[in-house]
Amino acid sequence: MNSLSKSPNIGKVLEKQLNEVGIYTLEDLKQIGSQEAWLKIKLMDPSACLHRLMALEGAIQGIKKSLLDEQKKQELRDFYYHHRL
Repeated sequence: MNSLSKSPNIGKVLEKQLNEVGIYTLEDLKQIGSQEAWLKIKLMDPSACLHRLMALEGAIQGIKKSLLDEQKKQELRDFYYHHRL
């Protein structure tokens, strides 16, 4: 099984959180998607922020979160601000 922390943007802490919500591989993350994965993490860690959401999407795309296209960044911002409370 490949370590999620080998994916862009995913360190050991985020990998641990993903594992705690049942996501163990990059394929698992791709299947559930960044937004649903973030919601699951947010339930156990209220400090989950927009940067974590973007990090998850970047990992799915195989790029650093800063390289996400502007349309995707805006979509994630809209999602985050709608679900952050």
